[in-house]
Amino acid sequence: MDYRGTGASDKPDVPYSTRGFADDAIAVLDKLGVDQADVYGTSMGGRVAQWVAAVYPHRVRRLVLGCTSAGGVHGIERTNEVRRALVRPDSRTALVDMMYTPGWRAENPGPYTTLGDHGMPPHAVRGHLLASNSHDAWDVLPDIAASTLILHGDDDVLAPVANAQLLAERIPQARAHIFAGARHAYFEECRPLSSSLVVEFLGQSCR
Repeated sequence: MDYRGTGASDKPDVPYSTRGFADDAIAVLDKLGVDQADVYGTSMGGRVAQWVAAVYPHRVRRLVLGCTSAGGVHGIERTNEVRRALVRPDSRTALVDMMYTPGWRAENPGPYTTLGDHGMPPHAVRGHLLASNSHDAWDVLPDIAASTLILHGDDDVLAPVANAQLLAERIPQARAHIFAGARHAYFEECRPLSSSLVVEFLGQSCR
């Protein structure tokens, strides 16, 4: 599914929010006739997935949150140095470095397809940035009823790893797994292990 403002989805010039993206995800499930789903979101998708699971608990069987944050005053935000790097003319180079370790890049030279939609119109780019920056799901995290697996790399500067423990403590049925040495794109660099953890988690009987 492409979020509004990206890919093949409409790109209205209206305010965007992670809560609104969650409603969009539910609208897609409704259209497909899917009453309940396993939800796996990373980064911005993890922020959206928090709302999906908290506001629509009966629609989520199991939840996986990757390299993400609760946002707001309780979230551990990236440093100003990282923020500045992301708005420089060479931001794509900086982003690749934040996503993958040098050793993994040497063995996997790209192209990297997890760096976002570079065809987004300027208003959509701004809208997504504001949606991410204004995300704050802290108050509703205890409403998440689904068993939850939290995954994170411990060398992640885009979403510092301290966020994983905060989420694990705030969500009732949550546990966290941290990938040593991994950056933001742990799901690619640590794919064999991360995928097996997710598959095993999703295959377990619900409590």
